[in-house]
Amino acid sequence: MKRKKVLWLSSIITTLSAITTGFGFMVTNRLMYIKKKDDHFIYDRELKAQRFDENWFNNCPKEELSIDSPNGYPIKGIFFKPINTNNTIIICHGVTENKINSVRYARMFERLGFNSFVFDHRRHGESGGKTTSYGYYEKFDLAAVVKTVKTLIGNDAILGIHGESMGAASMILYAGLVEDGADFYIADCGFSNFSELIAQIVKKETILRTKLPIHLADFFLRLRDGYSLKSITPKEAVKSIQAPMLFIHSMEDDFILPYMTKEMYEEKSEPKMLKLFEKGAHAQSFNQNPQEYEEVVSEFLQNYVLVKELEKEIS
Repeated sequence: MKRKKVLWLSSIITTLSAITTGFGFMVTNRLMYIKKKDDHFIYDRELKAQRFDENWFNNCPKEELSIDSPNGYPIKGIFFKPINTNNTIIICHGVTENKINSVRYARMFERLGFNSFVFDHRRHGESGGKTTSYGYYEKFDLAAVVKTVKTLIGNDAILGIHGESMGAASMILYAGLVEDGADFYIADCGFSNFSELIAQIVKKETILRTKLPIHLADFFLRLRDGYSLKSITPKEAVKSIQAPMLFIHSMEDDFILPYMTKEMYEEKSEPKMLKLFEKGAHAQSFNQNPQEYEEVVSEFLQNYVLVKELEKEIS
């Protein structure tokens, strides 16, 4: 009888272990290998929406670059040089997108007096890398991008970084944990805490009301991809950033909720600026409010970045 009980308990434990392992792999697979948008789809979408000017793209002076990631793969990007300046903005796209999605911002920054470098994050577009890590490995890639761009533009040029969604999180983790290497930052609809974001998505898409998926995701990400969810917490990293930062979000965003940007704004020391748009779903602030978006960025640059450069020249 005792033997039967032992076998029965052993069978239950084995079954539960198998279920837990299977669920853990399923959750982490969805994170690590998140389905990306097709590159042709992004190109056609931006072209039809008139956010991508094919004629400008083909005729703009530019240089295609391949940068070696410290993680062991190439990072593919394009350095647009439409105007005679060394002042440059690096633009970081969101998850499932690619560098073509960043060209709309490149056109805006051209009007504001900046050339731009757009690139594909790891496992996106033409860049290498096997998994998406939501900023953990991407922050080291960005460090390599910043280093390369600086060698091309020189020490006297103004360098900024613009990040959208995951790109914003990667940018903040880079600036707060690796090096505060730019003269200014613009964070558009970034998340403040990756664990909280996953918990919100699980709650929204399933009937689960437990933290078990988060704990399993954390355990299996450590095991499979070498990092913890706790290491992707931009609201902690932002405390270390000294350079001026503009925070942007749309109040209609129901994917990454606006409170996350407010949290990071509160944690960031001065100088800083916050803009919350009434219209726009996730990563749609610029698309829905293009003129006002550009005006906000221009105001930020005039008040927090360009004025400092002018003061340096006068002194």
